[in-house]
Amino acid sequence: MTPTQITLVQTSFAQVRAAADTVAEQFYQRLFELDPSVRRLFPADMREQRRLLMTMLARVVNDLQHFEALKPLLEQLGQRHVGYGVHPSHYATVGQALLWTLQQGLGPQFTAELEAAWVAAYTQMVESMAVSLEPADT
Repeated sequence: MTPTQITLVQTSFAQVRAAADTVAEQFYQRLFELDPSVRRLFPADMREQRRLLMTMLARVVNDLQHFEALKPLLEQLGQRHVGYGVHPSHYATVGQALLWTLQQGLGPQFTAELEAAWVAAYTQMVESMAVSLEPADT
């Protein structure tokens, strides 16, 4: 990621984080609309899950300029996801839900440049996490 992309992601996340629970709720609603089969991977009460999502996103977004230091954390997260039943194909759907949620929250501020920055950030995240997902395909 370029320094400009990192700044764009961090600035835009600060805007949506102000409404963290609402943003997380919209994200999961969209995720379950896109792929209803993933709903079974989550608890019935999503409050804690929403908090965990926003906490992890904040951690990654805040440390994008030191991404190498995040890799072990993301690899561990990926390993936990294997245990939850996550498959590599789920990451594309999560990415779609994330971009949709950001677009809803940011409105006209969600430009093509900002979308490209978020795609770059999400791709880095997934590549680090997916290292642990290979066994999910066997």
